[in-house]
Amino acid sequence: MKLLSPLRINGMTLPNRAVVPAMVTRLSGEDGYVNAAVIERYLRYAEGRVGLIVVEATAIHGNKSGPLLRLSDASFVPGHRELARRVHDASDSKIVPQIIHFLKVARSGWRQRIDSLSSADIDLIVDQFAAAAARAREAGYDGVELHSAHAYTLSSFLSRHNPRRDAYDGRTLEGRLRLFGRVMAAVRRRVGADFPVGVRFLAEEAIKDGYALPDAERIALRMAQLGVDYISLSVGGKFEDAIHKPGQPLYPYTGYSGDRCMPGDWYPALPHAEHAAAVKRYINGKGYQVPVISVGKISDPADAERLLAEGKADLIGMARQLLSDPDWVRKLAEGRSDAIIRCIYCNVCKQLDENFKLVTCFLWPKGTVQAPREDASGAGPDWDADGAGLAGEIRDGRVRLTWCKPRGEIAGYDIHRAEEDGEALVVEAVKSTKFTDRLALGGLRYSYYVRAYDSSGRHSPPSNRVTIDMPLPDLSAIAPAESSHA
Repeated sequence: MKLLSPLRINGMTLPNRAVVPAMVTRLSGEDGYVNAAVIERYLRYAEGRVGLIVVEATAIHGNKSGPLLRLSDASFVPGHRELARRVHDASDSKIVPQIIHFLKVARSGWRQRIDSLSSADIDLIVDQFAAAAARAREAGYDGVELHSAHAYTLSSFLSRHNPRRDAYDGRTLEGRLRLFGRVMAAVRRRVGADFPVGVRFLAEEAIKDGYALPDAERIALRMAQLGVDYISLSVGGKFEDAIHKPGQPLYPYTGYSGDRCMPGDWYPALPHAEHAAAVKRYINGKGYQVPVISVGKISDPADAERLLAEGKADLIGMARQLLSDPDWVRKLAEGRSDAIIRCIYCNVCKQLDENFKLVTCFLWPKGTVQAPREDASGAGPDWDADGAGLAGEIRDGRVRLTWCKPRGEIAGYDIHRAEEDGEALVVEAVKSTKFTDRLALGGLRYSYYVRAYDSSGRHSPPSNRVTIDMPLPDLSAIAPAESSHA
């Protein structure tokens, strides 16, 4: 299985092709130091044997931004050193911090823009990236990732919305790439040629007049020419279409581009896979073999393996899926993929981040701050002799399901639904013994069953099935609206 095969990146050997991309936790304090909770979050990924762990965005400067990790001076190094040591002691997983520079954002909705930066400001940003990368190496990390995506400084220079008219001119691709080129060169001078330096940037801005795949291919090529050691791709997450909530600073994942960045359950699986495939194909065609990370609603091991086997990616990034189950890789390696707790893309984690709350997963047991460790003893949940008693009824164009609680510890229930004679797929996970399907369409037949699961991902046998024939609405009984035309 290619997914479980190692990959060598500039002297760093990943034990497998699974990656947890940077994902905000809000576990650090306002001081930005690594604490026990932060270590525990990343240790769980190492225990789960994730190949590459990318630590959440870590600031290279002192701008305020709530609970945010920092590497902006030497005082932060000991905490990061302890984090790297604990991960290395736990498994063969590799760990790199994602380092970030961001501009000021006010509660009024005002935000600083890149055209306000002087030449001296830009020089300082270059120096700050280089110094933070050097601290990452000093801390014992396996490499470093430059955050050039979403709404942040390097990404804003790469954007087609870049308003500058100097050496960083937003009207030319060379101008937009100039700051990244300077940062990359400065970082490489400080960390040396043998320290892996990766980058995350956008395959598509997903905003009006923003850049899309043709630009992204060429941006990736320049990054390869500059000597980046891997490319991690994302989409969207921009300030330009963010929705301002009065009294709160702009959050760059509230508009359409935010939807595209963290696609919810209403998007199809793998919505960004072809972006990564196209970027990889383009740079490979120019003679560069820089590994490319594909991300975006990848949770099924079969999908991940197919992307690798078809040459559409070199590594598979799964932020929300690995948040829901950090043991994804281990369970797969042990031949227990059925025990994986599948992300349902409800985006509760995103909502918590948006509201500046500690980021947890809806699928974890209620009240827990970290993903539970698997309990290898005992059996999973099971129905008693009377079964699940799953029943369904149609109410106001919706299907309402109810069932009985099984024996044993229950973390939640997976709702499986098949349309007509199609495959039964998980359409939702809930914590109570009821579910309302609001997306059933009249004129189709649906069948449902439920499986309970515990905090270790052990599932009960399927419940009994119920079949619902959704009637077509009587459109003749609905009076037409009055025409607005004369």
